[in-house]
Amino acid sequence: MAQVESAAESLTRRAYAQLRQDIIEGTLQPGSKLKIQELTKAYSTGASPIREALSHLASDRLVNRIEGRGFRVSDVSREEFLDLLRVRIWVEGKALAESIAIADPAWEDAVLSTNFRLAQSARSTREDRFEPNADWEDKHKRFHMALIEGCRSPIAIRICDQLYDQNIRYRKIAGPVAYPGRNVANEHDAIAQAALARDAEKAVRLLQEHYASTADYVRDCLPPAD
Repeated sequence: MAQVESAAESLTRRAYAQLRQDIIEGTLQPGSKLKIQELTKAYSTGASPIREALSHLASDRLVNRIEGRGFRVSDVSREEFLDLLRVRIWVEGKALAESIAIADPAWEDAVLSTNFRLAQSARSTREDRFEPNADWEDKHKRFHMALIEGCRSPIAIRICDQLYDQNIRYRKIAGPVAYPGRNVANEHDAIAQAALARDAEKAVRLLQEHYASTADYVRDCLPPAD
């Protein structure tokens, strides 16, 4: 029998989701102090769910717990971003290769369908200037997670999910970018085609190049470590 979620757990989960989204989107700025009393008012919930949510976010490395001084939003730096990129390439490369080695019909369908839906969504909500499209962002994550979810490792999938969100946080902090000269949809198609053709070496290489191209735009917009 499935365990029924308690009211306290539901409040914590909601506070966690809201805080996490605001940190990733940059609404809560890097280094800003997270005061429990202020957060209870901002998120219309009690102090206990906020504290629990902040503890979970500290495990996700989106929040720092400072002994005796409460919580702060994790800082960002160029060096940490590049380290994040390296780790992401290592973990997702292995997970993608494993997914290709297994390559069951459910994984194939997921890669095909998520890439198709992503291609139907525009990156910008406007044609005259670039404004990020939240629908595209959601479908973009679904596609990248679909690529690696065939590896059948819940731990690896969870790590990839966390790394993806940390990378998005850096992209948001760097500011909206239209990536002139790139055709991101073609890059996604090439990765998907190589994966579905069971060419793990090519698929992993294309994924690495895809991430490195984005990193080139983001890196120079970030501050160096203190």
